Amino acid sequence: MNEPSLPEIRLKPREERRLRAGHLWVFSNEIDTAATPLKGLAPGQAVVVRDARGKALGAGYVNPASLIAVRLVSRNPARPLSPELIAERLTSARRLRERLFERPFHRLVYGEADGLPGLVVDRYGDHLVGQIATAGMERWREAVAEALRRITGAGTLLWRNDIAVRALEGLPSYVEPGFGEPPPEVEVPEGACRFRVSLLGGQKTGWFYDQRENRAHILPWVHGARVLDVFSYVGAWAVQCARAGADEVVAVEESGAAVARLEANAAANGVGGRTRVIEAEAVPALKALRDAGERFDVVILDPPAFIKRRRDHEAGLRAYQRLNQLALRVLRAGGILVSCSCSQHLAAGELRRLVHQSARRQGRWMRLLGMGGQAADHPAHPAIPETEYLKCVFAAVD
Repeated sequence: MNEPSLPEIRLKPREERRLRAGHLWVFSNEIDTAATPLKGLAPGQAVVVRDARGKALGAGYVNPASLIAVRLVSRNPARPLSPELIAERLTSARRLRERLFERPFHRLVYGEADGLPGLVVDRYGDHLVGQIATAGMERWREAVAEALRRITGAGTLLWRNDIAVRALEGLPSYVEPGFGEPPPEVEVPEGACRFRVSLLGGQKTGWFYDQRENRAHILPWVHGARVLDVFSYVGAWAVQCARAGADEVVAVEESGAAVARLEANAAANGVGGRTRVIEAEAVPALKALRDAGERFDVVILDPPAFIKRRRDHEAGLRAYQRLNQLALRVLRAGGILVSCSCSQHLAAGELRRLVHQSARRQGRWMRLLGMGGQAADHPAHPAIPETEYLKCVFAAVD
């Protein structure tokens, strides 16, 4: 699939500065389409990117229909995406995770940060779950699968290519095996607990490894506490809090399938009697708890992204503010609020200010205990702020 002579993408004057600083994306409005028209290039086709003077900036792949028109895969214009480059990057990603984690349960590949734009792979022991978000990586799907089989020794790979962003790339949605026969569910160890999660029907790739370090961070604070976990999914926060000695954990989750797994995970870890599950949407559940006079020593908010596009910023801010204000109304004086956001368009400082403003509007005093981010198996690319998406505020509120 290598093109012996790659088409060129020429940038407008001064549009190369972000790439020279380390970024990997070229936006469609940065391309000199008069010098190098995008018409005629196929989605996913390999290209060489050059500045306005003709100096090569690297090799990548193009999608004329996407706002992100080119993604670089190499600074060397002679090294486009290939089976050899894929294997090299996957080997590097595997070695890093093996250094970071004793057990093979982690995010194995995190897109641009691991030099493989458009590819995410999570590992569950002998089983892999992958997602491809771009036309360029879709072209190399079989090469990726073969390299994963050889480099990791895993027995199965499931493609969960059912994410909405694929439509923006003109790609179909599907869920199918890459190799082997993936099981419908797996067991994931975290801390002192073990969780059964669905690979086929769970959210994203089944589990959220990115919150691992934040979940561990709060456990020393929950002994003897009454804990509320909102957007609980299958109980990663809730069950571990109960195992860490919380007197009671109330978990709020709107998905019936997730509630069933949450309850089963709580029972399997011996904390079913101290874990109460409310199947409801977050906002109505918080209002009902407030109206019932219920109060908690620790409240955890781990919602989905409320700001998925830059133009949704203001509406998303209002949604986060509403959620945090409702959470504060059921948090006892002296309690701890854990407020998270996985919206890449919401900066950490914004979330911190938002939580503080929510406290002040209710006449309460907030003390910042710390900030958390995504776990080490989700390394951020230092030149690509979009890869540093997860942020978490730990606050004491009187």
